[in-house]
Amino acid sequence: MQLQVRRFKTTDGPAAAALIARTLLTSNQGDYPKAYLDRLIAQMTPAWLCQKAAATHFYVGYFQQQLVATGAIGSYWGRPGEYSLFTIFVDPAIQGMGGGRQILHTLEQDIYFSHAHRVEVPASVTAHLFYQHFGYCPKPGESYPDDEGLYRLEKFPHESFH
Repeated sequence: MQLQVRRFKTTDGPAAAALIARTLLTSNQGDYPKAYLDRLIAQMTPAWLCQKAAATHFYVGYFQQQLVATGAIGSYWGRPGEYSLFTIFVDPAIQGMGGGRQILHTLEQDIYFSHAHRVEVPASVTAHLFYQHFGYCPKPGESYPDDEGLYRLEKFPHESFH
């Protein structure tokens, strides 16, 4: 499956919010309480996603004219050379078919990633093994999942391993 990936537009807000809600309630339901998922869904409105897109490089992936994936990369708390991945969601109907890999690849081709010495991803219990498959490792000394129910994973894009 090949997604058409492009930068987020304001008009993507409603479809992206619906995708995120569907993904949280389907894919994450076994790992998190419904009340927690409902709070996330209430927060991630189309307006909130537009604000996120204004502060990050936010991408959407389409397949057969349907928005099926989202992902963003932006500054990690304003620290020079440090970035974070955000709002990565893939439609449950296509999970395991390469959509997540394509969104992650897009984020790792972004100019922010190319300038990063460190990239962090706050990964859900549901998705942390996916990120580890692509070289993201738990931050040393952190307990997992943390108090927000997330794994704080990191990658050092320009570090060579000899």
